[in-house]
Amino acid sequence: MKLTKQRIGFLLGIAVALIISSISIPGLERNGQLCMAISFMTVVFWGFQITQLGYTSGLYLLLLAVFGIAKPTLIFGTWTGPMMFLIIGAYLIAGAVKDSGLGERIAYKFIISFVTSFKSIISAIFILTFILSLMIPHPWPRAFLIMSVMAVVIKSTNIPREDAVKIGFTVFASSVPVSLIFMTGDATISPLAVQSSGVPLGWLGWFKLMGPPSIIVSVITYFMILFLFKPTQEVSVNKEEMQAKLAAMGPMSAKEKRTAFWVALAIILWMTDTIHGIDIGWVTLFIAMVMSMPVIGEIITPASWGGVPLHVLIFLTAAVAIGRVGGATGMNAWIAHTVLPSSVPTDPYILAAFIATVSIIIHMLLGSVIAVMGIIIPAMITFTSQMGITPLVPALLAYSAVASHYVLPFQHLNMLVGMGEDNGMYTQKETIRLGIPFIVVIYIMTVAIEVPYWSILGLFDK
Repeated sequence: MKLTKQRIGFLLGIAVALIISSISIPGLERNGQLCMAISFMTVVFWGFQITQLGYTSGLYLLLLAVFGIAKPTLIFGTWTGPMMFLIIGAYLIAGAVKDSGLGERIAYKFIISFVTSFKSIISAIFILTFILSLMIPHPWPRAFLIMSVMAVVIKSTNIPREDAVKIGFTVFASSVPVSLIFMTGDATISPLAVQSSGVPLGWLGWFKLMGPPSIIVSVITYFMILFLFKPTQEVSVNKEEMQAKLAAMGPMSAKEKRTAFWVALAIILWMTDTIHGIDIGWVTLFIAMVMSMPVIGEIITPASWGGVPLHVLIFLTAAVAIGRVGGATGMNAWIAHTVLPSSVPTDPYILAAFIATVSIIIHMLLGSVIAVMGIIIPAMITFTSQMGITPLVPALLAYSAVASHYVLPFQHLNMLVGMGEDNGMYTQKETIRLGIPFIVVIYIMTVAIEVPYWSILGLFDK
């Protein structure tokens, strides 16, 4: 039998599970030990990409249920809340913008007005991501909206395949740091960090603390992408040809107008969720559903369901289950107490570096932003409680490190959802190429930017 990477990862994952489940682990109950064995095995499977993530994630969920490690209501709990339906609705809406022709029309106008070079395309992606993060409180729908525009830019300007991959990668890579600027930049994990701290922090309060550091990191990311992903040739845009193609489309069709109306309504409802009190997940699903209705919609068709990636939904279920089941079985607490030392660094710079390091290590092991936040933030708040500083400091330091970190695509859902020919076109190779040097940027953000900035704001005062 030839030992491929997939087969090695498969055998290694099983070996890890057998070792963890058979050894004696003081302080960890049997259910927690089994949870750790299966979780670590799954992380190895994800890392070695032994098969599609959906299959390994499905196996993980099945094993948790079959071995009775947790109740099915806990394991599959993500399907009882709005998160999964936000993702489904976002995929459907993004597909509607593309299929209706609205995305193509926007793209032509975009090309005519702004695109003059490869660098201008990369710049525009970051600017659009920033602007839309004010209006669309989740990174995935806005990334897919931008990607629908970029797909036409790529096709219309005859950009080589190699450079098209770089553009697609930038769309999703830019969403990682830019999503940290506003609390509504990622309405899934940003409120979770605030809630875990136990300290009330509004939209403006978040921007005051996280906005400037995240903007700086976004600019650094922009220059890193330009340096690491240079184009093979310069973009040549025939503005006359673009004008002719736009003119050939004629005036906006009724379908485009209906699409524009429903997308605009979705943006308004996303922006005002704190006023009307309806979760953005339900809003997104509602907009997607009405876009299929007669008279008022007729945009989304039965074929549109094919654009919803089931394997991503199963992976998300597994990623969240690691944190939830790990917390219920004691695995999370055992990992946190085992990793953390008995004494707390008193120097804020050393403390920030320590929190960032521990966060990165645990994230590398568990591979889920949500799962790691559920472990590391409560642990770090407890760890620093004797210092007398606000719990926002350890909570936001851990959040900054975990929400910015990835090496492999499965370690950050923003990168995972864009991977593949039908999405951002990039592979694991591009993610690793940026993810490894970006670890240095995480330390720059937490240690060199946030600590002195937050010290000026008085967050480290006792």
